[in-house]
Amino acid sequence: VARALGPLQSLQLALRVGEEGCHAVQHLDPSACKSSTTMPGSLPVNAEACWPKDVGIVALEIYFPSQYVDQTELEKFDGVDAGKYTIGLGQSKMGFCSDREDINSLCLTVVQKLMERNSLSYDCIGRLEVGTETIIDKSKSVKTVLMQLFEDSGNTDVEGIDTTNACYGGTAAIFNAVNWVESSSWDGRYALVVAGDIAVYATGNARPTGGAGAVAMLIGPNAPLIFERETGLRGTHMQHAYDFYKPDMVSEYPVVDGKLSIQCYLSALDRCYFVYRNKIRAQWQKEGSDRDFTLNDFGFMIFHSPYCKLVQKSVARLLLNDFLSDQNSKPENGIYSGLEAFRDIKLEDTYFDRDVEKAFMKASSELFNQKTKASLLVSSQNGNMYTPSVYGCLASLLAQCSPQQLAGQRIGVFSYGSGFAATLYSIRVTQDATPGSSLDKITSSLSDLKTRLDSRKCIAPDVFAENMKIRQETHHLANYIPQCSVDDLFEGTWYLVRVDEKHRRTYARRPV
Repeated sequence: VARALGPLQSLQLALRVGEEGCHAVQHLDPSACKSSTTMPGSLPVNAEACWPKDVGIVALEIYFPSQYVDQTELEKFDGVDAGKYTIGLGQSKMGFCSDREDINSLCLTVVQKLMERNSLSYDCIGRLEVGTETIIDKSKSVKTVLMQLFEDSGNTDVEGIDTTNACYGGTAAIFNAVNWVESSSWDGRYALVVAGDIAVYATGNARPTGGAGAVAMLIGPNAPLIFERETGLRGTHMQHAYDFYKPDMVSEYPVVDGKLSIQCYLSALDRCYFVYRNKIRAQWQKEGSDRDFTLNDFGFMIFHSPYCKLVQKSVARLLLNDFLSDQNSKPENGIYSGLEAFRDIKLEDTYFDRDVEKAFMKASSELFNQKTKASLLVSSQNGNMYTPSVYGCLASLLAQCSPQQLAGQRIGVFSYGSGFAATLYSIRVTQDATPGSSLDKITSSLSDLKTRLDSRKCIAPDVFAENMKIRQETHHLANYIPQCSVDDLFEGTWYLVRVDEKHRRTYARRPV
């Protein structure tokens, strides 16, 4: 019977025949979802389920600009030492937007691409939330701009709005989406989460850590990438600090305290990992196991990536946490060999200790190569995308690993936003890696990621600098028509046509 029903019909039947206390769906139109493709997010008939099973990421799409500046050439242009950006930061290329693209156009592009690639109708979406810190209007949300994509479907019954706190907004939006699907508010449709930003800096040391892009994620049950729900398996840390902030309402540029920003990031990582490990250890103890959780229990580990070298240092940081918490380990053996001198150090004294950093980066190098390196493709080639940064790392991992390599693995995810807010949580990958499975579909959909990155146009540093100058001078101008050409944009890209005298923005899409 379930195979003969559409996605929403299956959901309706499943929820109505559940045990007493299960959520019911009221006033659900079984014909509302007209998807031409059966997506893995439809819930099978299961009389024992009191909430949707295996809620997580059903589909994922990523967008980045069609142009970049080479970091080696940027080093020469900026007159800095060779390797400062490429080795010191670990960055190879940096994507950037012309005045034809803004946060609205980025998000329009990535949402439409996700819907088209998965042959979905917009009436299948019941919640849409955007995580961004790229604010071009202090009242009107990006989400409301995206609703123009829904007009032909007639679907205006879409919950959610924008969420903002530096690079953390996308993660907060995901948690809200998962909570919605698992709640009594859920009507059986998908949630859609969009994380997008344009990261630009004033001329100086921070400029090469910029980037731009957007990621869209479809959230629903029976997903290939499942958010682990046991015992609230997340470690969160939030604290007040002025490490990175944007107090100037007429400028895109942030105020950055570089040293404090690194300390906040690493201290948040320490705390989140501590909380996460305690929660999972408590869970394991209930199951009869008394062992501690370590970095080895993650099949893969991805991080918010301001720049790639900080991610490599973060893996070393987690190994340091494991080392200091494992008082029974014998440093002369295995991965801790040569680290005996650091047994009595305190975490809070090590944020800028070069000896500790060097020793643990060396000790964790193989772990980094095995668990994290593959996730840095987009980060190294496109730069820091802010809210979508960590999800660009997820896309990179999915694009470069086979379903068989991913199946059954636990992926650790560290999300950080300045100010500051951070969470370390985990995604469990489904066991089914067979051809045509939901895992096979999501990895296949990203298999062209490297080809797309390679197809971008390399722009000379002086032209890049001129683009930044144009953005600075025209940001928030009224009655403005963008100067740059649309010819070099990827096919299917939304772009800004004009800003009228009342600051109202008009967009168009480059033909596919």
